[in-house]
Formats: sequence, structure tokens, C-alpha cells
Amino acid sequence: MEHFLLQLFIFLIAATIAVPLARTCRLGSVLGYLIAGIVIGPFGLSLIAETEEIMHFTEFGVVMMLFLVGLELKPSLLWQMRTPILGIGGSQVFFSTVLITLIGILFIPWQQALAIGLTLALSSTAIVLQTLREKGLLNTGPGRSIFSVLLFQDLAVIPILAVLPLLAVAGVHGEAHHGAFFDLTALPGYARLLVVLVAIGFIYILGRYISRPLFRRIAATRMREIFVAAALALVIGISLLMIAVGLSPALGAFLAGVVLADSEYRHELESDIEPFKGLLLGIFFISIGASLNFTLIGEQIWLIEGIVLGLVAGKFAVLFLVSVVFKMPKAERWLFGIALCQGGEFAFVLFQFARVNGVLPQPLTETLISAVALSMFIAPLLFLVYERFIGPRISHAALSREHDHIDGHDHSVILAGFGKLGTDLGRFLISAGIKPVILDHNETSVELLRNFGFEVYYGDATRLDLLESAGAAEATLIIICLGEHEPARQLVTLVRKHYPHLKIAVAAEDRRAVYEFMDLGVVTMRRKTFDSALALGQDALQLLGYDRYEAYRLMRLFRKKDEDTLPELYRIFTEDRDSYISMYRQHNHELAELMVKDQQTDMDELDKAWAGGNPHE
Repeated sequence: MEHFLLQLFIFLIAATIAVPLARTCRLGSVLGYLIAGIVIGPFGLSLIAETEEIMHFTEFGVVMMLFLVGLELKPSLLWQMRTPILGIGGSQVFFSTVLITLIGILFIPWQQALAIGLTLALSSTAIVLQTLREKGLLNTGPGRSIFSVLLFQDLAVIPILAVLPLLAVAGVHGEAHHGAFFDLTALPGYARLLVVLVAIGFIYILGRYISRPLFRRIAATRMREIFVAAALALVIGISLLMIAVGLSPALGAFLAGVVLADSEYRHELESDIEPFKGLLLGIFFISIGASLNFTLIGEQIWLIEGIVLGLVAGKFAVLFLVSVVFKMPKAERWLFGIALCQGGEFAFVLFQFARVNGVLPQPLTETLISAVALSMFIAPLLFLVYERFIGPRISHAALSREHDHIDGHDHSVILAGFGKLGTDLGRFLISAGIKPVILDHNETSVELLRNFGFEVYYGDATRLDLLESAGAAEATLIIICLGEHEPARQLVTLVRKHYPHLKIAVAAEDRRAVYEFMDLGVVTMRRKTFDSALALGQDALQLLGYDRYEAYRLMRLFRKKDEDTLPELYRIFTEDRDSYISMYRQHNHELAELMVKDQQTDMDELDKAWAGGNPHE
């Protein structure tokens, strides 16, 4: 345990030093992690000797990443993306597999060549998505095409895992498969398929019907750490289930994310998992850098170099051809090919699985894993080459960023708080054709309002990560209707610090709350009960016999006078609070005199103009 903690400590220190330096040099965080791994690895400073234990642990970062990717995809969106997923993604995997297999047949049995082709056809979801996010390319035209291919590749892991045991070659001895809780290879083919289908069906039922009431109960405790624990338990449990049936845990996590994409707890789950994902994924990249076997690479330098160059060049050619066939704009084709031409992290799992099942011999597996690791290492370098040399030479018209859409909402507005005031405001905005991203931290209200047809998401709006996942970086306006003043003040402070471009409108508790928001630079505020009080006062005057227009006019006069005096009272409140009360009483006295004087004004002609209607109505 002590040895494990020491290695983990070294990993964290390496990441803390290397990544900021890499970002400063505009190399990207992924390349920083990989370089850090080489430096601290056995062929660098030798600060760590065994990386396999930590690498197995940090592979869970890939699992979490795919869970978050699934959370961003509704089943309806997947159906809308069926053409690029099946068309572009399917074509890339098929033709890459065929090309690599045909080359492999020249040197090894066709079964081994096919196993290698299926595995090397996959790209690195972790590196590509992380790099696209950092460079702001994920929501561009090529970014969406790249994502479609990666999505198909992740789904393709299921049939690949099913096919690999059928390719066992005589004379290649496998090992007992310790990756699962029981050995599926002992079952007939139909039984294995049935077990897999049952596992996938259970994930659907868990995400669709069991998780929501469970998370509702957990949210009712108002203890964030319990919610985080439940989110992690969900991902870990599904991963264990996938391992138990011999499938990829990352794939199971992805399916669970897709099922939960419609949940009101989606944003909260996303913001809770994100920090763990980023940390584990970073250490995973460090593990890849540290695990590079430079002794083996030195002994087989020409073979491994040939595999790497052949893999990158061959996959790039296939990707470029696919982009031409599917008529992608010319400006997108280079980025599309460069982004996906490396090997992927699933190769580490699939090659080991192939070795265990007697498909590939161990020496060949070690050589291929080294080649894949090197291809992943040069992937960020290829992005740099594109960014600095290729990108500036081609048109970027197709790379202009598209507006993000969160579950079909108008991305320009975030409504924080959907209580009594927020509900009526939300109804008004929706009726006006604006569909805001609605966040509320009351689990009972969220469930009730969703039953009434409102798309409300559970989550604490005062959390920066939740605001980010809700689209605050690209939004135009945030409307704060939280039930308590302190959370509203915290949210205003957070928005002003991290999203200064975001316009703010606040429902304030009272006059003192208005003053605090003015201290924070907020311009647009409404006191929650002020307008209701004026409307009720207008009704009271009419019930007392006042003319309808006179009651309306007095209400408007009071509102205008109160708004005019608010800045002066605020100044006195901040400069000399001792004289604030006397000044407040003086303003009220002047307002009363003004209204009495106004009532004595002859308004007969104006009253006639209002006799035909009710301005209050």
C-alpha cells in the first residue's frame, strides 16, 4: 500500500509540473502527461519501476470519460446521428480493418492478421476528445464527424470482443482469463450472446427505472458527498458488470450514460464525475508514457517504427478517402485524418484479450502494444503540425464554431432556481419562444415540475462545474431566482468572476439584498414581493372605491418615485448608515405628500379616456 501511494504521489507531482509547462509551450495537456510519464519512468529518472498496477487503476479514467460522453447524448440524438455514425464510422473501421489485415496476411496467419486489423482500426477516444475540447474543435463540422467515428469505434468493441476468441490459432497457447469473474469462453456461443444481452438490458433498466428514484432519495439528504458516492458507485458497478461478462467496462459506462441522458440529474452527475475523470485520465496518459519499453523499442526499432508509420499513413489514407466519399468540405479532411490515424487505448485491452484467448503470441503482443503507445504519443504532435503548418494554409470556413445546444434549449439563457417565482418566469419565457437551461436544487420540485412537462435539471447552480456543463461559457444571460439570498449572492459573485460576459438578472429578497447586488455590479434586479405588493395595493384601492385609472396611476407614481430614490438611498446606505433611517423616512414622507397632491389634481379628462377599459387587466 505504501509503495502504491508513493507511486501515485510521484504521478501527481509529475502532472502538476509537466502539464502547466506543456500548456505554456502550447503543446497541450495530453502531450504534457505523456512526456511526464517518460521522464519519471524506468527509462527516465526511474522514479517508478512498475506502472502496470497504477495503469489498471487509471484506465478507469477512460471509463468515466465515456460515461460523460454518453450523458451528452440522448437516444434521440443518437438516432439523428445514425448516418454519420454508421456511414462514416462504419466505413472507417471496415476499410481500415481490411487494409491492415491484407498487409498482415503477408507475414502472419490470416486469423492473427484479422485480430490485429480489428484492433488497430480503433483510435484513441481519450486523446482525441481531450485535444478537440482543449482546442475548441469538438463542436465544429470535423469535430462532429470525428466524434461519430469514435462513437462507432466504441460500439464496435462489443463484436470485436465476441469475434476474437473465434480466431484462436493452433499452436498459440492462451492463459486463463482472469479479466472476468467467470470464464465465458466455456459457454456455447448462443449462451455468451444471451449473457451479454441480459447485461445490456439490465443497464437499460437500471438507468431508466431504478436510478431516478434512487438519486431522488439521495438528493433528499442534501449531502453532496453521498450523491458523489452514488455516482461513482453507479459507474464502478456497471464496469464490474461488463468485466463479469467479458466486455469492455468503458462500453458499459457509455451505454449507462446514454440511458441517463434524459435524467434530470444529468448535469449533477456530469459535474460530480468530471474531476475524477480528468485526474484519472491524466494519470492514465502518464502511465502510457512511463510504460514505453525503450529496450524492446531499441531491439526492434525498425519493425516498430515501420508499424507506427504504416499504421498512421494507412489509417490517414483511409480516413481521407472516407471524407471524400462522404463529401466532407476540403477544409475538414486534413483534420479528420490527422485526428484519428493513431492507435487507441482499447488496443491495450484487446491485445491482452487476444493473447489470453490464444489468438496472438506474447512477443507479437508486446511489439504491437509498444507501436500503439508510440502512435498515441505522436498523436498530439500531429495536432500541433496541423495547427501550425496545415491549418493556416487552408480555409477555416467550415471550422467556425456552431452554437451549442443543451437538450434542445435556447443556449442563450440559464434560469437558476425554479421555485414559485422561477416557474412563472419560466412559463413566460417558454411561451415567448425561449427555452432556457433550467437548474434547481430542490429534488421534490424537480420531479414534480418534470411531471408537468418542464425540462428541469437537478443541481446546485452555485457550483462552477455545473454552470460550465450547463453552457455558461457561451450563454448570454443568467436569470437568478433562487429562494435564499446567500446562494444568490454566491452565484452572482461566481458569474462575475468566471463569466464576465454573462448578463445577470436577479430576483432580490428585499431592499437590503438589492443593495448587496448593487455592490457586486448587478444592474437588473427585481424585488420578489415588490411588484406583487403594488398589484395587490392597486386592487385594494379599487375595492375602496377608487377609479380604476386613478388606482393604476397612483401605483405607477409610487413605483417611479421608489425607483428614482433607490440609487440615492443606496449611496447613503454605503457611506453613512447612521443617517440612512432618517433619509429613508424623509423619502417616504415626501412620497406620501406627492401622492396626496397628485390625487387633488383634476384628472376628469384622463379618467374618461380610461372608462372603457381596465389597465390593471
